Amino acid sequence: MPEVLSQAQIDALLNSMNGGGSDAEPKKEEAPEKKYRKYDFSDPRKFTKDRLKMLNGIFENYSRVLNTRVNGLARETCEVEVETVEEHRYFDFANALMDGTVLTVSYLNLQGQQDDTPVLMYLSTPFMVSMMDRLTGGDGDVMSYLPDDYTYTELDLKLYESLVRDFVSVMGRSWENYIPLNFDFGRIETNPSLVQLIGMDETVVMVDMMVKFPNVEGRISICLPGVTLTKIFTAIDVAKAPAKKLILDEESPGDIMDNLRESTLEIQAELARTTLRLGDIYRLNVGDVIDLNQKQDTPIYLRIGGQQWFDGLMGVSEKKIAVKIKEVYHNAERRGLVENEQ
Repeated sequence: MPEVLSQAQIDALLNSMNGGGSDAEPKKEEAPEKKYRKYDFSDPRKFTKDRLKMLNGIFENYSRVLNTRVNGLARETCEVEVETVEEHRYFDFANALMDGTVLTVSYLNLQGQQDDTPVLMYLSTPFMVSMMDRLTGGDGDVMSYLPDDYTYTELDLKLYESLVRDFVSVMGRSWENYIPLNFDFGRIETNPSLVQLIGMDETVVMVDMMVKFPNVEGRISICLPGVTLTKIFTAIDVAKAPAKKLILDEESPGDIMDNLRESTLEIQAELARTTLRLGDIYRLNVGDVIDLNQKQDTPIYLRIGGQQWFDGLMGVSEKKIAVKIKEVYHNAERRGLVENEQ
């Protein structure tokens, strides 16, 4: 009986004939094209990736410190995390500011000297209004009634200043692993568009952080001027230079040997050991002989730092008593074995 094809087999055969009779394999999905950020050679970057990576780690530390402060002030669990650390021009930051935006102006205090270029901090309105609502006894759930064009009142600005003073005061802690510095609170600027805080074309590094409460989210943006960062990085490099030189010196075999050659080392030679009564020791006089019960060719042990390193034979060299080295105990276990044998 001839074999009867199923409908699926018939469809597969027709498709094969329509495709030229070839068993074409299905095309593999092409991997999405990898996107690269365009580099403007006419406007080269001022800070390397390593510098930006360092800043990212520093402000991750700051986010943890800030998280603790916010939790304590708001008496509510929140999360603060760094989203981006990128280099921009200041006009990119300034153009994003709206009318009525409040900026915190602070100044770097490095080695007791305050820098003139300000460090700017922007805290989004929902986050700050929620914080102020919690400080005054509310639950911080402000998203339902907060308008987009909310304007801070005089009382709000007083609470705002109290909060940002605390945030600025702990910013220097995140730099402790690199260099001791502080950030001093300057003032609150309620209309930054009318004040030339930083040159529009000046290079800045923008640090964006996200703050999340159970019922509200907000952002914190910190604008670090390139001039200020250059001073910080220069101070860090100067502080690291002596440590690098010390490491190189310590790793130089020639320098290590020179230091060892100039060192003094006390070597003790032990003829033998015996036990005497205190009365016998008390009656010893010049010329008395103590029997050590040792043969003439018995080895003499040489100790360094309380440990036995050599043994040898007593002799004379240039009319002086000397010890001729016979064996060196390089192995610590061997030195301990000899100690036990004695």
